[in-house]
Amino acid sequence: MTPAEEIKSKLDIVEVIREYIQVKAVGVNFQARCPFHREKTPSFIVSPEKQIWRCFGCSKGGDVFDFVMEIEGLSFVEALRQLAVKAGVTLRRQGNQSAQDTSKRNRLLDVMDLSANYYHQLLLNSPAAASARKYLAERGLKKQIIEEFRIGFSLDSWDDLNSKLKKKGYSDEEIFLAGMSVKSDRGGKYYDRFRGRIMFPIRDVSGNTAAFTARVSPEKELTEKLGKYINSPQTALYDKSRMLFGLDMAKQTIREAGAAIIVEGQMDVISSFQAGVKNIVASSGTALSADQIKLIKRYTNNILFSFDIDDAGQIAAERGIEQGLTQDMNIRIIKVPGSKDPDECIRNNPRDWHQAIAGAAAVQDYYFEKIFTGRNIQDIQEKKEIAAKLLSVISRISSSIEKDSWVQQLASRLSINESVLRDVLNRKKTTQKNSAQASVKQTTEPVVKEKSHEEMLAESLLALLLRYSDHFEYVVERLMPAQLGSNIYQQFYKKLVIYYNKVDSTVFNYQQFRSWLHDHIEYEQELRNFEALVDTLSLIADRDFYAMGRQTAGIEIRKIIRQIKIKYYTQRMHDLEVEMSKAERGADEEKLKKIFDEFRGVVDEMKTINI
Repeated sequence: MTPAEEIKSKLDIVEVIREYIQVKAVGVNFQARCPFHREKTPSFIVSPEKQIWRCFGCSKGGDVFDFVMEIEGLSFVEALRQLAVKAGVTLRRQGNQSAQDTSKRNRLLDVMDLSANYYHQLLLNSPAAASARKYLAERGLKKQIIEEFRIGFSLDSWDDLNSKLKKKGYSDEEIFLAGMSVKSDRGGKYYDRFRGRIMFPIRDVSGNTAAFTARVSPEKELTEKLGKYINSPQTALYDKSRMLFGLDMAKQTIREAGAAIIVEGQMDVISSFQAGVKNIVASSGTALSADQIKLIKRYTNNILFSFDIDDAGQIAAERGIEQGLTQDMNIRIIKVPGSKDPDECIRNNPRDWHQAIAGAAAVQDYYFEKIFTGRNIQDIQEKKEIAAKLLSVISRISSSIEKDSWVQQLASRLSINESVLRDVLNRKKTTQKNSAQASVKQTTEPVVKEKSHEEMLAESLLALLLRYSDHFEYVVERLMPAQLGSNIYQQFYKKLVIYYNKVDSTVFNYQQFRSWLHDHIEYEQELRNFEALVDTLSLIADRDFYAMGRQTAGIEIRKIIRQIKIKYYTQRMHDLEVEMSKAERGADEEKLKKIFDEFRGVVDEMKTINI
């Protein structure tokens, strides 16, 4: 087997896709809303039997590599590397393959992985890291959790890491692009970005180290000029608005628990993991972005927020909540008793953290309590301010039912007619819509092309022939390839005829047919087109005809053939009428007679359609 084949044999495509989007079993396959275009009705199908996926809305599809490449924006080599780790397959260079043969992104990932491992070993073993080990122990972290999160330590040196990585064959430029070094303004020399700090690796959803948060060593807290925490810069690997600390470790637990806990800091996540609550991620000190909400939405629609009680934490929490409401997330708020953040709460008493999670308040109750507390609703000005603040939040809620609930409660609490509040909301909606239209940007979202009725008939017939191939001879005797309309269906039909004549079997074998296509199609693009079509047809057969018996399938095939032939002959008569008009204008009697004879033949065929 090639490495790609070995990886595919060891991975279940459903489980891989489930890490990105929520899928549910429908018949023999799985279904989801497509992550590659907007849709309300799920049209994204995954086949565990054939290990393929396809969206019937935007027509994207393929195998597990195609999915990861599409959703992560990776090259094949990058997807191969990522999935190899997941499958437990070791990739080896073949022949005289050089380092230049691997992608630039892979080289940067190697730099980050080597850096994380090196820092981790320094923390565990270096005498220079003694104070860092003591600090972490005082924070209550056990060795197991330190190893699980690969917490590390950087030496207080200008070129320790840089020199280590260069000896491994990485250039100054690569180390710099990975965010691990800084380029001096004087002389253009490179030096280590992180020096004398406790290192917290930030990993992407697949577990690749993409960045670091670095805390100053305890003994240097009073003298360090760069601040207590410094972070990796934005790089080709790291965009902080698109990553969540701990998601690679928490995603499975989030799915099992049916909810994600969002906190502000990395230590909140690490302490919570140690306390047994593992469906938790951190936004790393910033408000949740729309992209981060989409990441969470792959695993759950339920979010519990627990941000620091200081002003910055509350502002970040509210911005995150508004993003969540915009994307129709179900939100609850965790109030941490007697502590400034979850980490402190856990260190004081882990049981309090568990109880706080269990007692999380609905976001509606949280906002109403926060905004009404200390207010005099008899004062008209205060009443207006309360309404303005809450309507600003309500206007961002995407769920009509939830929005209605908020409006009813606000009207009741303020003793205001609901219609007044709804008028204000409608004006806000119009303003927001106009603002969005004014700032609209060109999008790369695929244009979903509607299939014609002829195309849908052709796909249904061919799909039925794949599932009920014992009807094939009947169809071949009654339907010519030209009558299938689109050229791709005509050519596929011809290939299918050849295949069934060569293979002594009345049962269609998906893998065997794909292998046969590889052996009988010369041009790569044509092969890709046919492979995509056989995937689509196989999934249509599973989706629409799985439970259909052989006799019912025969009746359906006869109906479809009749519709295809009627459409074909109707179109042919129209085309001949156009040709006759041209011949009449050109006074070409001989041509006119020939066309008329063909027209009468088509009319006769129409009269005798009897299948």
